[in-house]
Parts: sequence; C-alpha cells; structure tokens
Amino acid sequence: MSLTILSCPKIKSLTKLLAFLLVISCICCQKEGNKPSSPESTLTQKIILKVAQNSNINHPYQKGLEKFKEVLEKETKGAIEVQIFPNAQLGNEEQEAVGVKFGIIDATIISSGNLAPFVPEIDLFNLPFIFRNLEHFYRVLDGPVGQWMGRIIEKKLNCIFLGYCSFGIRNTWNSKKPVLSPDDLQGLKIRVMASPILLSTFNTLGAQATTMSWNELYSALQQGVLDGAECSMSDLYLERFYEVTKYVSLTKHLIGAAVLIFSKKRYETLPPAWQTAVLKAGHEAVLSARKAEEEMSAHAFEELKKKGLQFFDVDTQPFRQKALPVYKKYASKLGGMDLINQIINQ
Repeated sequence: MSLTILSCPKIKSLTKLLAFLLVISCICCQKEGNKPSSPESTLTQKIILKVAQNSNINHPYQKGLEKFKEVLEKETKGAIEVQIFPNAQLGNEEQEAVGVKFGIIDATIISSGNLAPFVPEIDLFNLPFIFRNLEHFYRVLDGPVGQWMGRIIEKKLNCIFLGYCSFGIRNTWNSKKPVLSPDDLQGLKIRVMASPILLSTFNTLGAQATTMSWNELYSALQQGVLDGAECSMSDLYLERFYEVTKYVSLTKHLIGAAVLIFSKKRYETLPPAWQTAVLKAGHEAVLSARKAEEEMSAHAFEELKKKGLQFFDVDTQPFRQKALPVYKKYASKLGGMDLINQIINQ
C-alpha cells in the first residue's frame, strides 16, 4: 500500500481506513460467500461481483452499471452475477476507490475530482474551461491522452481501466444572488469536489471554496453552512438541490470526467474468456452512461425551470481570464503547457 493514499482528506488515519475496509469486507463476504482461488475454480463456481456508485438509482452512473451487469451476465451465461450498490452503500467515492484497490469492491465509477487525491495527474482534466464541448471532451478522453491517463490510473489504484463517461457539464449555483461575473462570487461559500484544481479555481475566482462529502451537501445547504455548489444539471435535479438553492449561473466551467475501474485482484482470478467479457461489458457500460447523462441533463434542465430555479447565461470570458493563474500554477505538475495546449487544440 502506498502511503500517499492516506493523504486523501476523507481518510484521516490508518485506523479509520482499516476499519472501513474491515466493515466493507464483512458486508461483501456476507453477500458473496467464498471467493474463487484461481481461474480454474471459477469454471465450477458462480461468481458474485459487487459494483458500487455514489449517487441514486436514477443517476446516469446507475444506468451504466446496469448495462455492465446485463452484458457481463449475458456473456458469461449467468456464471457471473453482478450486484449493484448505489447511494454510497459501500462508502463515498474515495472509499469505493480504496475498496477496488484492495479487491474488496469489484468495480466502481469515480469522478475525476474524487480520483485526484489518489491520481493527481487526473487533475489535468479538471482545469477550468479546458474542454469546449462534449464532442471535444470525448475526442480527448478516447484518444491518446485519455488512454495514457488510463494507464496511470491502473498503476495507482491496482485496477483495470474500463473507460470514461461524464458526470456532466458543471455550472455554479447558490441561494444568495445571481453570479454574472467573477466579482459576484466574492464571499460566497461554494462546495467543490475534492480536487486541488477546483479548489484553486474557485478561490481564484473569488469564492470561499471548500470540499465536503457529496452525501452531506444537501443538509449543509439547508442549514446555511454553505451558500451553494457547482454540479451538473442531472445532479442538481436528482439530488433535489432545487429545494435549497435559487440561482443557477451557466458558467460551464468544467465537463466532468468519470472513470469506470475494475479490481485487478479480482480480474486476475477470472479465466481469459471472462476477462474479455469484463472488458466488453465495461466498454458498453461507459457508452450507456454517456448517453444517459446527455438525456438526463436535457430533461433535468426543463424540470428545474418548472421548479422555479432562475437560470442566467454568463459571458465566460471574464471567468476564463481570471482563472488563467490556475493554469500557470499547476501546468508543471500536469505535464506542462505543451500537453495542455495539445488538449485545447485537439
């Protein structure tokens, strides 16, 4: 185990991490029974895989994992059963990533922001305004840069990288006032993902940026601990944040990259044919999640307007200009400006 994994802000001590792993291991063992000890033994035993995601059952992540289950069970003729655990039942995203690393959870979808504490290089994709649109986003992630990043993820988390989907085009929202320029962010307490890039971005823009567990965000907004946050249309709708906020500024500062990963420890116990089935199921899962996110985002936007949220188009150029110091600050840690410009110009 690498000591760097303990630097994740959500895992404050070795004792807490070990306790979490023990609890999840017990839960999973109750669900599964004995694990196969070799690829040969899998041919005579039914295998149960535990896959987890942090959002509710209507989220695009869930649609992706349901496709993973459908394809993998079909390809193995029912010899593998996939059990899906939504709503952070097996921990938050950081804990799910740890579970995959140690082979306690078989697969998960994790956002780039919550992956960054383990794989700092992924923050390359969290640079503000680096992607022009979804077409550009997927062209980069499905191309050489995205595949290079996939190999890094595999090494850092001892996993099999299965592909990218998206957790949407992210906008800024709060309960206090419309944000039409960076100056309007002054003094607003805004929750962002656990990414140093995003923290730096919103602090540079003038907000008081903070991280917080996704599952604690609603109550923090309800109690006035925070003024707002930034997320996709889908999350804004599915998590019912429209009940605790009012103003949505279409900053489109980030297109969120999410990664589907599979435990290498589990993968190596499977016979070659089933390993191939995992790769196929993973590919179809990310495509399904991508489609679900685009459809849900469009639907959510219409529903949120009906809920009374106020939406504001903004000129993003002042935001882009003010965020430039973030590029200068982190470029050397993220492959340099040549790599960043390669992405921008792709």
